[in-house]
Amino acid sequence: MTVSASTRTVRIGSRKSQLALVQTHWVQGELQKNFPDITFEVETMSTQGDKILDVALSKIGDKGLFTKELELGMLQNKTDLAVHSLKDLPTNLPEGLMLGCVTERENPADALVVHEKFKDKQLETLPEGAVIGTSSLRRLAQLRYHYPHLEFKDVRGNLNTRLAKLDAGEYDALILAYAGLYRLEMSDRIHQVIPPEVSLHAVGQGALGIECRQGDSEIFDLLKSLEHTPTAQRCYAERAFLRELEGGCQVPIGVDTQLEGEQLTLTGLVASLDGKKLVKDVVIGAAVDAENIGIELAKKLREQGAQEILDEILAEIDRS
Repeated sequence: MTVSASTRTVRIGSRKSQLALVQTHWVQGELQKNFPDITFEVETMSTQGDKILDVALSKIGDKGLFTKELELGMLQNKTDLAVHSLKDLPTNLPEGLMLGCVTERENPADALVVHEKFKDKQLETLPEGAVIGTSSLRRLAQLRYHYPHLEFKDVRGNLNTRLAKLDAGEYDALILAYAGLYRLEMSDRIHQVIPPEVSLHAVGQGALGIECRQGDSEIFDLLKSLEHTPTAQRCYAERAFLRELEGGCQVPIGVDTQLEGEQLTLTGLVASLDGKKLVKDVVIGAAVDAENIGIELAKKLREQGAQEILDEILAEIDRS
């Protein structure tokens, strides 16, 4: 452990991207405020997902694209915890690591960002053949289902890179996470918040997941000061749903969770890549039973053909 009575230093692992650092520095600041006698330092690393920018994420075929290097840092005792966008964190973690806490969620919705020439358009009024940039199979499948007249093109790179490509005219619009734009103070670029009726969001989208070593009770106790129970309950249901379906972050699985009092409503879907097949259902239950709600929903969708859709997608990815 790097936390000791003499040094009292906690090392936080982070990706090097602008968004990752904004999120990590927020966590660092909150921990420093809550525990002023401890020093919190940030250690940055590049992940596989940051390095491979010329290949679609779905074709790399790795569920830990943005987390493995950070996890290795903890397992080698170089860092004590790691800050992730929860949507990037696989539902099955390496032996010896655990999800220490989930922070309060920003709006988890997807957002439309348009080129200047389409500033008077919404997603539903974009002309036939308009080119939409997205690196997410989940977004691609749902948008193809609702708007088959649009064209879709893969886009990689950090947020600034993607927006620069949009402004240069390589795309007519982009679909991005509302939370990322908000955290980078780019809310003015959001043209339309896409409703869940059109695009269910990714599992964990909008929340931060902080990972730590199992059995590291001191770090775990520090992280509990950042836990937001309503968000955690929603995300535990979503992650259990994804885990039960054995889907990676690049499979078209979408969710929406609503929490009213002690009642949690989880909506989930699985869609084919061409948008022609889509199964969707809802499970309602007690929020304290979040994981079982996710498991129940996954089983319901399997009965409706979700597994066949997922098997077809994985076979197609393997072929490509």
